[in-house]
Parts: sequence; structure tokens; C-alpha cells
Amino acid sequence: MSALVLFVDDDRNILDAVSRALRQEPYEIQKATSAEEALRMLSRIPADVVVTDEQMPGMSGTAFLSRVRELYPDTVRFMLTGKATIDLAINAINSGGITRFFLKPCESMELSVAIRQALEQRQLMLAARRLLEKTKQQGALLERLEKSHPNITHVDRDEDGAITIQDIAGDPESLIREICAHLEKGR
Repeated sequence: MSALVLFVDDDRNILDAVSRALRQEPYEIQKATSAEEALRMLSRIPADVVVTDEQMPGMSGTAFLSRVRELYPDTVRFMLTGKATIDLAINAINSGGITRFFLKPCESMELSVAIRQALEQRQLMLAARRLLEKTKQQGALLERLEKSHPNITHVDRDEDGAITIQDIAGDPESLIREICAHLEKGR
């Protein structure tokens, strides 16, 4: 599945220009003309990256990004605005959790590189989270096995540092079946 980037701006010309400039990129581009429309879209298909304008009717870009941060914390958030102030940038960073702030007109190559970097960083973060979860599951499995088979996780080494295996109390085949059953449940 291709990554999804959602652009939100009440100016259709900006949305069309961004779509044209980034049409060769390896991700899908969706467009919304309001924060409300964008939130409806996100409820159906969460985006990997959201890029929004600040000044829009109904809901500001900062308020929108704050909502995205709350509902979809793994979505990377950018602001692309024509009217930037230090206060706006600070507010967008603090409440919207943006990672990049761009001024209109924005160089399409700069935006493209930033989106690609954000997508790569997001994939690494998600992979690290999956690995951490897998590590926790394996730790829990080892704890359960240790309770039912004391000292099973203990490792003895000989004088050369090679691992030595002691006889296992009980039926080794039932232990192997138990380990396999736990591993199957974890998939």
C-alpha cells in the first residue's frame, strides 16, 4: 500500500499546484478544501502525512493539526502558510505538533524532500514500535515458560564459553509443543 499525503487548503489553486508539482512522487496525494472535510477523510483512511494551510474558514490549520495530533498521533504534521508569524509557528509546534513549517510559495523540491524524509522517519518509528511490542511479547513468553519450567532460561557455559545443555525435567517434546503454541499465538 502506497503512503498517503493529505493536503488541506481552502484555495483550490494551491491544492492543484501542489498536486501537479508532486505528481511523480511515490505516494498518493489527497486534497481537502477545509479542516472539516479533511477530518472526515481521515476518519475513513488515516494519512501518513498531513500538510495544511493556517487560515481557512471554520477551523484554523493549528486547531485542525491539534485535532489530528489527538486522533492520529502517528500522522506527521506540516504547516504550509502564506502568513507566518513567530507566534503562529510556536503555536503550531506546541499545539499541533508540527515537524515542519513552510512558507508559501514553497519550493516543490523542498516540500517533496521533507515529505519523503517524514515518511521514512514514520516507517522507522512504526518498525521500532512493532519491534518493542514483539520484544515485550517474547519477554512475557519467557516469564510464562520459566514459571512452568523453572530455570529453563538459565544458560550454563563450559570453561571455553560454549553453552552446555542440562537435562530438562519433564517431557522435552511437550515443552517444545508448549513453546510452539505460545509462538503461534504471538503471530
